[in-house]
Amino acid sequence: MPKWSLRRRPGRTLGLVLLLFLSFLVLRRLNWSTLLPLWLQHRRLGLRTKGPDFMLEDSTFQIFGGSIHYFRVPREYWRDRLLKMKACGLNTLTTYVPWNLHEPERGKFNFSGNLDLEAFIKLAAKIGLWVILRPGPYICSEIDLGGLPSWLLQDPNMKLRTTYRGFTKAVDLYFDHLMSRVVPLQYKYGGPIIAVQVENEYGSYNKDRAYMPYIKKALEDRGIIEMLLTSDNKDGLQKGVVDGVLATINLQSQQELKELNSILLSIQGIQPKMVMEYWTGWFDSWGGSHNILDSSEVLQTVSAIIKAGSSINLYMFHGGTNFGFINGAMHFNDYKADVTSYDYDAVLTEAGDYTAKYTKLRNLFGTFSGIPPPPPPELTLKMIYEPMRPSFYLSLWDAILLLDDPVQSETPINMENLPVNNGNGQAFGYILYETTIFSSGVLSGLVRDRGQVFLNRVSIGFLDYKTTKITIPLTQGHTMLRILVENRGRVNYGDNIDTQRKGLIGNLYLDNNPLKNFKIYSLDMTKSFLQRLIMDKWSFIPKEPSFPAFFLGALSVGIYPSDTFLKLEGWVKGVVFVNDQNLGRYWNIGPQETLYLPGVWLEKGLNKVIIFEETMAGSVVQSTDTPYLGRNQYVN
Repeated sequence: MPKWSLRRRPGRTLGLVLLLFLSFLVLRRLNWSTLLPLWLQHRRLGLRTKGPDFMLEDSTFQIFGGSIHYFRVPREYWRDRLLKMKACGLNTLTTYVPWNLHEPERGKFNFSGNLDLEAFIKLAAKIGLWVILRPGPYICSEIDLGGLPSWLLQDPNMKLRTTYRGFTKAVDLYFDHLMSRVVPLQYKYGGPIIAVQVENEYGSYNKDRAYMPYIKKALEDRGIIEMLLTSDNKDGLQKGVVDGVLATINLQSQQELKELNSILLSIQGIQPKMVMEYWTGWFDSWGGSHNILDSSEVLQTVSAIIKAGSSINLYMFHGGTNFGFINGAMHFNDYKADVTSYDYDAVLTEAGDYTAKYTKLRNLFGTFSGIPPPPPPELTLKMIYEPMRPSFYLSLWDAILLLDDPVQSETPINMENLPVNNGNGQAFGYILYETTIFSSGVLSGLVRDRGQVFLNRVSIGFLDYKTTKITIPLTQGHTMLRILVENRGRVNYGDNIDTQRKGLIGNLYLDNNPLKNFKIYSLDMTKSFLQRLIMDKWSFIPKEPSFPAFFLGALSVGIYPSDTFLKLEGWVKGVVFVNDQNLGRYWNIGPQETLYLPGVWLEKGLNKVIIFEETMAGSVVQSTDTPYLGRNQYVN
């Protein structure tokens, strides 16, 4: 076969040159946008700024947003809550992404069931809502440790929310996974995500000037191409600004609106204004009052925000519930843990019902948009069931015999460093410490957050933030000293998040002498924990049960399982599980007096109810069709 040669084929060479030249002319005139799929051709620019306005493609766009957290709402109710958002006249959903729930163990990710973020975002798109995603890694959100995984605290030198290598290495691995799911859902790729928030209220933390640029780059390097935003309150706005990122504000009053808009103008000139969090209510803490915000005040402030030309996001539109142990806490002067309900006095109630705020805001948004909103969906049915009387009983001291062997350690180990869960420690729940003592004296130690002290099986008091010492009475011979410690929720906002380790922190002392040789039981009360409490170990409830203890009963449900609220009058403090779903904590100090039980978690017939009670049990558990969130109410 002859060897091809330019020298031998001058005609072919000339033809090749002419072909290249003609191709160049054709390509110059080609409209490349026509090569995109038809459904993407109109998505070239995305959300952008033009002077004081947002633009979505070539049209001005005012964001009317609302916050719903998918992880606080049963998946079966996502559609109902999003339809109610659309029917209120809103056009945009905002949601946080909780790292601690999505990566409960290093490198093991959970985006299934109630944590299926992609399904939630796609459902919002199907209903006709845009999405602003707030992926953290820190999200505040009144969730344990602000959404950061507790296993980060295994490192004694950990510096959360900084460029400390131990933190950024974990963030990088998490973002690698998360962004692979999020990137295809962006607007320019045909999805509903029009903007992404860079961290959360970092200006009020502000411990590392290199941190926010790092998070911005981490998002962009992994394919985030939509508009980037920051979000700050009045304490951090001036320190939270990042080059190339639009600053937005968080507030509740018209006075704050004027003040923060003035600061925004001085920081970034004429740019679109947005209230990323207009607080429609507030969260509650155990032992406090139930916070409410009058609907007329909400209407006036929202109207003022919109009339000022600002976009707005209602935080919260629907709060939902801190199911399980996910609630956060505050600790400035005093430690205050958040209650189970995240009702927030929001636009929709904890159970998704309409409020006066909903009606007023629906009319307002319809007026401003000029488009009548779609009709609101019907309410979900509520039911009052027959009182449930527990029949069976299992003391904690018998229950621990059914668990895995305890950890044995010369000194106490805090929850996060306990060698359980494949080396990731314990995130939530209770932890039990046992050791032997031979004398009386003064017991002291650092207990986080609340420790019930027992001699053998007899409770002698509590250790917590305010009570750091307790007197051990005279004993005969050797005595089993037990401390049941509850993690009531890690702080989610403030400067002290690096110190949120739970359990016994450091040594436990008797008359200033450190105690040794502990047995430590992890009582995380997960579904697998409950499954170890096998039925043949339960007994009928004795006349005088010892505490703490588990109580078992059956809730009878008719042909149509419906939402209800459990009332635990006569019970003091503990946790309720229905069909192995953790409804959350109850405590008779209030303000919350009922626990929300979604009907989608019930079955026709008998439903298993387990109550873990710390100190004293009532005789029945009642239900009601109306939540009771607090006797003492005041306008926040």
